[in-house]
Amino acid sequence: MSRLNSEEKRYDPEDTTLKFVNRPDDLDPLPPEDGDEQLSAEMSCGHAVKPESLTGWCRSLLDQGQYTFKCPAPTVGTEQCGAEWPYTEVRRLALLTAEEMLDFEIKLGRLAAARFCDFKACPGCKTYVEREALDNLCFQCTICKESNKPTKQFCWQCLKPWKGRAPRSDRCDNDDCSDKDLELLKGCDTITMSQVAGVGPVPSIRACPTCGLKVEHDKTGCKNILCPRCKVEFCFVCLKLTRQCLQTSSYYTACSSGIAPRQTAMPIWKRK
Repeated sequence: MSRLNSEEKRYDPEDTTLKFVNRPDDLDPLPPEDGDEQLSAEMSCGHAVKPESLTGWCRSLLDQGQYTFKCPAPTVGTEQCGAEWPYTEVRRLALLTAEEMLDFEIKLGRLAAARFCDFKACPGCKTYVEREALDNLCFQCTICKESNKPTKQFCWQCLKPWKGRAPRSDRCDNDDCSDKDLELLKGCDTITMSQVAGVGPVPSIRACPTCGLKVEHDKTGCKNILCPRCKVEFCFVCLKLTRQCLQTSSYYTACSSGIAPRQTAMPIWKRK
């Protein structure tokens, strides 16, 4: 791993809240420049870090759209530790400044909201609004309505002023309105799961049958996949929940109901 740049930070050796260890930084194994030795602290997963490398690694995860912080330190062979660090731990051991904390927390909030909520910027007032009626693409912005802006109703799909009847869940009457996610599901390539017996090519992208998140299978291992958003495990082949699929098949054999066709409608997440 290359050296990650951040503002120079150092632990206070008198800080009794941290566990200092006499080991190299597991996130940045390069030797210290000019023999500049710095204290390392131990994370909850047991790996040693320095505040600069920890800040840099976690910032890079945020820049990649990740809102969870996982340890990248190698364990056995080329495998990574993968332990998840709570933000409170990262904040403390990375010695985040007030400015860094504000930046991290704004990004964390936006990324988590984008993952678990259905929100977009209103094309009229530019305010971020959340859609609660997931089966209706016609959205009325209350902020525009209250401020008497022209864009009171817009299409959640194409973000243009609403045309046609409402409510409607497939599209509005604007000519170029279409569900890009659904088009991707219909036109994606196929893959073969070499370790699952008796299963031919399946679409390379599926929408989780519980929440509708687009997911891909890495073509290795069993046919089941755990949705990273709703945490429900389902079969990538027949699209049944794993517990239902396994009633008549196994992880590495063909499904009794065969391969589910390409999806023609996006599942709507019924969140409680």
